[in-house]
Amino acid sequence: IEARVSFCSVLFVCQVMYKAPEPMGEHFFAESFDRGTMDGWVLSRAKKDDADEEIAKYDGKWAVEEMKDSKLPGDMGLVLKSRAKHHAISSLLLRPFTFEDKPLIVQYEVNFQSGIDCGGAYVKLLTQTPDLDLNQFVDKTSYTIMFGPDKCGEDYKLHFIFRHKNPKTGEFEEKHAKKPDADLRTYYTDKKTHLYTLVLNPDNSFEVLVDQTVVNSGNLLTDMTPPVNPPAEIEDPDDHKPEDWDERAKIQDPDAVKPEDWDEDAPAQIADEDAVKPDGWLDDEPEYIGDPEAAKPEDWDEDMDGEWEAPQIPNPACETAPGCGVWKRPMIDNPNYKGKWKPPMIDNPNYQGVWKPRKIPNPAFFEDLHPFKMTPFSAVGLELWSMTSDIFFDNFFITNDRNTADRWANDGWGLKKAAEGAAEPSLASQMLTAAEERPWLWIVYVLTVALPLVLIIVFCCTGKKKSAATPAEYKKTDEPQPDVKEDEEGEEEEVEEEKAEEAEKSSPG
Repeated sequence: IEARVSFCSVLFVCQVMYKAPEPMGEHFFAESFDRGTMDGWVLSRAKKDDADEEIAKYDGKWAVEEMKDSKLPGDMGLVLKSRAKHHAISSLLLRPFTFEDKPLIVQYEVNFQSGIDCGGAYVKLLTQTPDLDLNQFVDKTSYTIMFGPDKCGEDYKLHFIFRHKNPKTGEFEEKHAKKPDADLRTYYTDKKTHLYTLVLNPDNSFEVLVDQTVVNSGNLLTDMTPPVNPPAEIEDPDDHKPEDWDERAKIQDPDAVKPEDWDEDAPAQIADEDAVKPDGWLDDEPEYIGDPEAAKPEDWDEDMDGEWEAPQIPNPACETAPGCGVWKRPMIDNPNYKGKWKPPMIDNPNYQGVWKPRKIPNPAFFEDLHPFKMTPFSAVGLELWSMTSDIFFDNFFITNDRNTADRWANDGWGLKKAAEGAAEPSLASQMLTAAEERPWLWIVYVLTVALPLVLIIVFCCTGKKKSAATPAEYKKTDEPQPDVKEDEEGEEEEVEEEKAEEAEKSSPG
């Protein structure tokens, strides 16, 4: 990434200087919008056939401008400016892309500057046809591939759809990639610029990447819905299940007889005859009484409202008693209860299994082992409806070389990513901002940072040198220590012996 980063300290942020990306290597389309114009792009003047007249026109506004919160002054992009409008804009490729022996790489950037409620930000690669008119670009215009983010409500999508041509009928059918396993929510809500990349390979494999990380992958032959190739056999639509076909795996035993002692009338529960009324039970006290403190409302009309009665409250006399009112034995499960008798189930001797219609050769069967060889396309377009404005698009790129695409991504999206990272406040800056809002945090900072540092400095700079251990100090440990007292006595004896020897040498003969 060619950029100049200004000096930054712990408390301040860096600034990344912008330089427009330049395509290097073979490519079919490259657009950074850094000229500040929509030159080369065509606004649709068409109307939708199946929409009300008020919203049928593709009259949504587009503009080339910087992001509202741009971290790269001079970095321009294409912005969808209207809400609740149909938008359509497109541009021709340098030359049509044909699917042969090289991969297809499509990538572009999106920033939902105002979030997104309901709307798309996907691109369409418009099929090369003799009658392709970009001025009449609508939702029904033929496309080869549709790719990109789409969201409505809590449904977060990342489309990869291609239109496959049936080799038998010549008709086209949309094939949808499986839904990514990754959680896509962040890409729609964080208001950051994200890079969307689609890679199709001649071996029919595909990858979908966001910010150069794979979020979905698979094979055109096995991971599309509906499948590219229809089944070789289908169920015979004229085959019908015979009337006497028995699909019951189990049946009631026709020879079973209800036992004579089976009592179907026995209740499921009976009163517990062993139960005894608790001592202190207040038989004459009701469980609820009228509230003695309640008073009839002044506007109570007995002719209209009936006789007034105080609202019921729990009887205070029952609070300390085990119960009030008429005592009844509690109910328990009836040990003799058997319920309604039913014959036991046995294997059905006439069971024939679950009926299925017979299989017949599929008259519509074909086998296309190279779905990668799609219909050539010659233009790229955005045909969108959105309930949110200010969707920012930038750095469209189409190539057949992965390295070329990576270089373009690093020079464009990579620079944005570096700028966004540099613009994020440092830890110290965040701490100061938080302390300005909550001054009591200064006490926390002092106790958790400054005070430990002071203690460490004091401990390191004022520590005393270790002196030789005294006998008293040796006694403070359980480890074996030298017998200091014996060593001192030994030294005194050696000195006395030396003095005696010297006295003998100095005495006369």
